[in-house]
Amino acid sequence: MKLNATLSLILLVVSFLLFTLVNNWLFSSARLDLTENNLFTVSEGTREIIGELEEPINLYFFFSDKVSEDLTSLRAYAGRVQEMLEEYELIAGGNIQLRVIDPEPFSEEEDEAATFGLQSVPINQAGDELYFGLAGSNALDGEEIIPFFQPDREEFLEYEVTKLIHALGTDNRPAMGIYSSLSVEPSVDPRTFQQNPGWVFRSQLEELFQIQTLETLDSGELTPLDLLLLVHPKQLSDTDLYSIDQFVMNGGKLIAFVDPMAEMDQPENPGMQMPGNNSSDINRLSQAWGVSMREGQVLGDPEYALLVGGADGRPVRHLGIVGFTPENLSQDDVVTANLEVINMSTVGILDVDLADGVIAEPLIVSSDQAGSLDAIQFQFLQNPEELLAGFAPLGESLIAAVRLSGKGKSAFPDGPPEGIDAGDHVGETDALQVVLIADSDMLSDRLWVQVQNFFGQQIASAFADNGSFVTNLVDNLSGSSALINVRSRGQYSRPFEIVEDLRRDAESQYLQSAEDLQAQLAETERQLSEIESARLEEGLFTLTPEQEEALDQFQDEKLRIRKELRDVRHQLDKDIEQLGSLLKLMNILVMPLLLTGLLLGIRVLGLARTGSRS
Repeated sequence: MKLNATLSLILLVVSFLLFTLVNNWLFSSARLDLTENNLFTVSEGTREIIGELEEPINLYFFFSDKVSEDLTSLRAYAGRVQEMLEEYELIAGGNIQLRVIDPEPFSEEEDEAATFGLQSVPINQAGDELYFGLAGSNALDGEEIIPFFQPDREEFLEYEVTKLIHALGTDNRPAMGIYSSLSVEPSVDPRTFQQNPGWVFRSQLEELFQIQTLETLDSGELTPLDLLLLVHPKQLSDTDLYSIDQFVMNGGKLIAFVDPMAEMDQPENPGMQMPGNNSSDINRLSQAWGVSMREGQVLGDPEYALLVGGADGRPVRHLGIVGFTPENLSQDDVVTANLEVINMSTVGILDVDLADGVIAEPLIVSSDQAGSLDAIQFQFLQNPEELLAGFAPLGESLIAAVRLSGKGKSAFPDGPPEGIDAGDHVGETDALQVVLIADSDMLSDRLWVQVQNFFGQQIASAFADNGSFVTNLVDNLSGSSALINVRSRGQYSRPFEIVEDLRRDAESQYLQSAEDLQAQLAETERQLSEIESARLEEGLFTLTPEQEEALDQFQDEKLRIRKELRDVRHQLDKDIEQLGSLLKLMNILVMPLLLTGLLLGIRVLGLARTGSRS
C-alpha cells in the first residue's frame, strides 16, 4: 500500500510537469482575457504603433527584485508591468528586444539604471534603493525613459509605455503652430519701450516642443502643421474658418481657447471698449460637431469661487473666478487625471448636442450649483458681491472644456465660401481630434504662476496646474492618432467587492446592536437614578430589591447583546472563509481545467481543419 501511494505521488508529479510542458509548448502564444476592463488586452492603437516600427528598439525594464521582497503590492504591480512589456515584445515580432534587469545595490546594473536617469526610492534605514522604471533606445542612439512606474497612475500604464515606444520609433517631431489675438509672446511695449517677457505657458511649450507663431490662418501656413493652438481667436473671417475646418478634416489636431469675455483683451483706452469686442468663439465650426459656446454668458460657480479683494478691501468670493479641483476634472483622461487645481476666470459655457459619429468627453465641469451670468456684468464690475444679486443655480454641471473625437463633418458642406479657391474640398474625417476650452484668461500668468526676478533670471513658481494642463494637452495631441486613442484602463489591483459587501452588512448589524445596547444602558441608568434618589439611609445609597432586580436584568441584557455581537462577527468570518475557499477552488482547480480543455479543443479543431485542407 505504501509503495502504491509513493508511485501514485510520483506519477502525479510527472503528469503535472508533462502537462505544464505541453501547455507551454502548444499554447504559449494563446491569449484569453476574462477581466472586466480587458486589462491584459493590448489596444488597437498600441498594436498600430508597434506595427509601424521600422527598426528594432531596445527596452530595459529595471526592477529591484531582491530589495522589494517585503513590498507585496508593488511586486504584484511590477509583475503586471513585466507581463505587458512581454506582450509588446511578442506583438512586435522581433522589433522590440526586452531585457529585465534587477539592479542590485553597488552593481553594474544599478550604475546602468542611474546612467539612464531612472529614479531610485529609498525603502529602508539601511539605505537600499528601489528602482522601478523603463528605459528605451533605438538604432539612432535616441533614448526615452519612464523614471518610475507610479502605482497611482496604473490606469495609464499602457499609454505611458506606448508613448515611449512611439517616441523611439518616430524620427520627426510634430509641427505645431500658435495663433493668438493676445500678446502672449515676448514683445516691447510701444508706450513705455519696456520689454514684455510674454506669457509663461508660451515659454514652457517652447522648451518642450518645436512651435511657430502664425500671423495668419492661411491654408498654406496650416497645411504643414500637425497641431494648431488657437488662443482667443477673435473675429475670424470665413476664409480663416474654412482654413481651420479643412485643417481638421485633413487630420490636423486642434486646441482652441475661446472666451465669452477675455479679461486680458484690453484696449489702450478701456473707456472705448464696446461690449462683445473681447469675446471669441469658433461656433461656426464647432456647431457642425455638436458643440457651441453660449454667446455672452459666463459660468458662475459659488462652490468653487475664489476669494478676491472686495470694494472695501475685505476678501469676498468672486463667482466668475473659479478654482476647479479633481472633482471637476476628468479622472479618465491622461490630460487631467493627475492635476490638482485649475484656475479659470470669466469662463464660458459649452453646450453639447453631438452630431452623428462624434464622441464628446468633458475634461472640466462645474458643480451642480453653477449658473450663468451675463458677460456684460463683468465689463465694468467694481464689487464682486454684485454678482450674487439675482444669481440662480441651474441644478446641473456645466461644461468648461471638452474633447471631441470620432467622425466629424465639415462646417462647409457645400464646399468653400464664395470667392475662395481652396483646391480639393474634404467633407468629413474619421479621425476628429479637437479640444475646446471656454476660457483664454486661464493661460495668463496671474491665474496660475508667480514670476520673480532672481539675479537677472526669471523664476516661475506655479500655484495652480494651468500650465501643466496646456502642456499635457499639447503633448497628448501632438502624438499620432493611434497614441491618442490609447485610453485609460481599469485598475489591476481591485478590492474584493463581495467580501466588502459581507463586511459592511455585518458591521451594519454590529452597529445597530451597539446602538441598542447604548440606548438600553442609558435607560437603565436613568431608572436606577430615579430609584436611588428616593432612597437614602444613613448617608449611603442602598440597594433595594427593585434596584437589584434592575441590575440583574441589565447584566443579563448586556451579556445577551454581547453574545449577539460575537455571533455576528463569527458569522462574518465564516462567510468570508467560505467565500475564500470557493475562490481558491475555482482559481486553483476548476478554471485551469476549463481553460486547458478549451485550448485543447481549439488546438484539436485547428489541426482537424489543417488536415482536411491538406
